[in-house]
Amino acid sequence: MRVAEEFRAAFGREPEGVWHAPGRVNLIGEHTDYNGGFVLPFAVPWGVACAAARRDDEVVRLLSLQDGSARVHEIAVLDEAEGWTRYVAGVFWALRRAGHAAGGADLVIDGDVPRGAGLSSSAALEVSVALALDELYGLGLGRMELALLAQRAENDFVGMPCGIMDQAASALSREGHALFMDCRSLASRAVPLDLAAEGFQVLIIDTGVHHELADGQYARRRRDCENAAKRLGVEALRDVTDLAGALAVLEGDERRRTQHVVTENHRVEAVIGLLRAGALREIGALLNASHLSLRDQYEVSCAELDVAVEAAVRGGARGARMTGGGFGGSAIALVPVDRLDSVRHEVARAYEARGWRAPRFLPAVPSPGARRLA
Repeated sequence: MRVAEEFRAAFGREPEGVWHAPGRVNLIGEHTDYNGGFVLPFAVPWGVACAAARRDDEVVRLLSLQDGSARVHEIAVLDEAEGWTRYVAGVFWALRRAGHAAGGADLVIDGDVPRGAGLSSSAALEVSVALALDELYGLGLGRMELALLAQRAENDFVGMPCGIMDQAASALSREGHALFMDCRSLASRAVPLDLAAEGFQVLIIDTGVHHELADGQYARRRRDCENAAKRLGVEALRDVTDLAGALAVLEGDERRRTQHVVTENHRVEAVIGLLRAGALREIGALLNASHLSLRDQYEVSCAELDVAVEAAVRGGARGARMTGGGFGGSAIALVPVDRLDSVRHEVARAYEARGWRAPRFLPAVPSPGARRLA
């Protein structure tokens, strides 16, 4: 195993284990997690592997095989960090702040999540390290506890105000299933998603673009939602039961954000109902509606995503939508396997006609969650 070999070369000893956590793609339920709502992600085949061993001091030594510099970074537990090492340092910080006695460690990180595709490589990194430390130090943490600690690392140490979906999907997913989760109660259950048996594939369309306004705009939309909830006198927008009444009170951005969140939660529940009924092909219309809402009400799409979605449907997809935070990254399309070539051709042709770089196409297979590999 490459990551174990590199560990031996870097540190001159054997790793005590190798742990892996996957990235995720979200079938539906976008920007609902931090509003206490519903989500339906699943793990993808790509993720982050972490070879690790304990140290008897407070030092953390880190090597990433994707860093390009072959540099071993050295930090002290609870110290500040820079760049990608913040995500690892944040996990140590979150564990210590929660009262868990995780000491130092030597770590080698190896990831194959496609870069820039919006498939939550940061959550995969956090969860793989959290799982490694949990087992190395015998902390006895449950999977949701690990996800919450990884989220805290990203929220409070890195400074990215993400919801719980990404880390939970990485920690809890099951092969061949999507993960339905209530982001308020944290209750979750696995929902069978046997795409191949139904003659379908979820195709990821990686636009290859990331617009720089993304991070600030993400935080702004979260504030819009919090302000709308306060104005409506509810804890979170998932508590809105009278949408027409709420929209009559609100205006501007708060009105649009509320309309998206409330209707998106309903779409998640509708998709669950259709999957239970064995009507996978019928969820396409809900994917389309989700994209339109994200484009027009939440305003987190971009031209590259819109063109990918429109071209995929034109090429024969049953439905398509942007996935992830937005402003770039990826779209997903629900495609009958006999239409895959047509969809890829139509999207590629639409990009070429606009002089854009060709998108990348990736098959999204519902994969296992975080686990020990060796």
